[in-house]
Amino acid sequence: MKKVLNFLFITGLTLSSTLSAQENTELRMAVNGEHRPAADKARDIYRNPYETLTFFGIESDFTVIESWPGGGWYTQILAPYLKDEGKLIAATYDRGETPPAAYMKSTNTAYDAFLAANPAVYGNVAITAQLSSEASTLAEPGTVDAIVDFRNAHNWLGAGADNIVSAWHAALKPGGIVGLVDHRMDADKPSVPGSGYLHEKQVIDLMESHGFTLAGSSEINANARDTKDYAGGVWTLPPNLRRVDAAQRPMYEAIGESDRMTLKFVKN
Repeated sequence: MKKVLNFLFITGLTLSSTLSAQENTELRMAVNGEHRPAADKARDIYRNPYETLTFFGIESDFTVIESWPGGGWYTQILAPYLKDEGKLIAATYDRGETPPAAYMKSTNTAYDAFLAANPAVYGNVAITAQLSSEASTLAEPGTVDAIVDFRNAHNWLGAGADNIVSAWHAALKPGGIVGLVDHRMDADKPSVPGSGYLHEKQVIDLMESHGFTLAGSSEINANARDTKDYAGGVWTLPPNLRRVDAAQRPMYEAIGESDRMTLKFVKN
């Protein structure tokens, strides 16, 4: 049974106590599953998948769209969690012969191979494509319970953002959820184009202009050690460590992954 969702602004200790009082065994099993590689599990301390999906209110009988799933880090958790009662739709990059960026085709190929390598876990994942050049039809209109988007907004916010958010709105049921995580620039600092960091207000204003209401924000994925002033942008930090030499690695590894906004919206 789907639970009635109470849309609260939850942060810090309030979130912690809420989670402990409402342990989700099915989700915990998916997070801890043996199918997940050790290297991916090692990132749980930064990406906090159990806490993040709980905050978004993702239930095991939901129909969920994972927007631009990349290499499948979150698919590893969502697919087994939704397999029996729900449905996972992977909205991958443009699947045409000439997508806007070369990496899109190679990423889609790798993602398809990732799913095919373990049909027992991923055999029920449905595939669609989310374009930025136009508003895609991601599912039958009004049939989706939730859409999750992890560390993608910095790519689409300046390129087809209206098309992407419009497609989300069309796919979702009334009251449907969008859960979004991305690298966060401090509100009192100017944004730096190409750095990978966004202001929360940029995202909130866009979503609200397309018929969504901000239902909650959380500091689950915050990182106060992230100074956000790296020449190579957010990719200087783990897991990329781009252009970081061996002598610098310990410093950036001690910082950890980026400071991230975690926002929950509902369709009006």
